[in-house]
Amino acid sequence: MTRDELEHLLRAASRIAEDPDVVVVGSQAILGSFGDWELPDEAVGSIEADLCFRDDVDNVKSDRVDGAIGELSAFHASFGVYAQGVRIETAVLPDGWQHRLVALDTPSTDPGRGLCLERHDLVVSKLVARREKDFEFAEALLRARLIDADEAVRRAYLLPLVPGERDWIATWLEARRGHPG
Repeated sequence: MTRDELEHLLRAASRIAEDPDVVVVGSQAILGSFGDWELPDEAVGSIEADLCFRDDVDNVKSDRVDGAIGELSAFHASFGVYAQGVRIETAVLPDGWQHRLVALDTPSTDPGRGLCLERHDLVVSKLVARREKDFEFAEALLRARLIDADEAVRRAYLLPLVPGERDWIATWLEARRGHPG
């Protein structure tokens, strides 16, 4: 996904949900910190963006977005990308993540803006799932030196997980310090 495509999704999601603040919690949140031209292929290979809203207790806004511009929608067929409306609780995030969000606020996101997970918060939240694609995503960012392993380790210890799970993520990151991948 390109940054232009994410901006299009944010613009559409904001209008559909009638909410200017769209939180991006999936891998494409990296586009809030870097342009697609700066990122390795593994970081921009997804055609979906996980979007949610801070004040969406009953998931009404996310459901509307999912129905209108989600997978297999006319939007998806027309533009080749789609939004997956998710609950904010879907992502396991380190304490304090809300204060580190990165705004993607351009004329192309109007009337809304993306509130993208900060890159280190994003990587540790992806590693919680232990999926191959998430390991590849994290390794690609480490290899490109777009995230700092030491900072990611610190964020791992802020995850609301049992200590063994946090330790596993920190150990995985530490093993890639200095020679990622």
